[in-house]
Amino acid sequence: MIPKKYKTLLIIAGLLGVLLVGALFYQLATTSTAQGGLMVLVMLIMGLGLGAALTYLLVGRLKSQPPVVRESSHTIAQSLKKVFKIVSAEGHFSEIYNYEETKKLLNFIPTRKKALVIVEAKILVGYDFEKLKWEINPESRTVTLLEFPEPEILSTETEYKYYNIEEQLFNLFSREDLANIQKNSKAQVIEAAKASHLPQAAKEQMQMLLTELLSSKNFTLENPSLITQSTKPLNLPTGE
Repeated sequence: MIPKKYKTLLIIAGLLGVLLVGALFYQLATTSTAQGGLMVLVMLIMGLGLGAALTYLLVGRLKSQPPVVRESSHTIAQSLKKVFKIVSAEGHFSEIYNYEETKKLLNFIPTRKKALVIVEAKILVGYDFEKLKWEINPESRTVTLLEFPEPEILSTETEYKYYNIEEQLFNLFSREDLANIQKNSKAQVIEAAKASHLPQAAKEQMQMLLTELLSSKNFTLENPSLITQSTKPLNLPTGE
């Protein structure tokens, strides 16, 4: 893309070239001798060729060069381990989080900053089967649950959209403020998930899954109610 100021210079040069060509044509038409007319014609051809060459070189020099981008990344695998976790329910939540902070500058001038944040979250709930204990009786082809874990939040994907951000000169949002807003709003979404029907849906889905899976192998689940009868709160995954 040619810069605007250079475009203007090219237009001016083009107009001057047109005027020059017109003057040469006029002189060619009014020249009385054949030798003078031939000389003007030669000058005209040379001038047009030189102008075309200069214009081509100038435009070629003024073309924008593509930006040079350098990227690098280094990935380090901190830990790898085998797990047996099954997602049995998925919930989508929207949280409206209102943040407002007021403080006094010099202990008497009030300043305020506030923001409205819409949090869109997808929460996956399931079970860690490493915590499961059961007993198998191959003769009667029955499976008895001894201990069954509580459902856990296995994954939380969040997206934050900020609206109505207001701040004042001496009370601006910092990176720490934004990090705390995201942390606190995410915590509220998780609390809403705990209080929702999502944990119960995960239990019912797991009970049906185990019953049908064992039935397909000609086994019977002796006490499936152990999965759904617990009233313990929804567990958080490690690191939340």
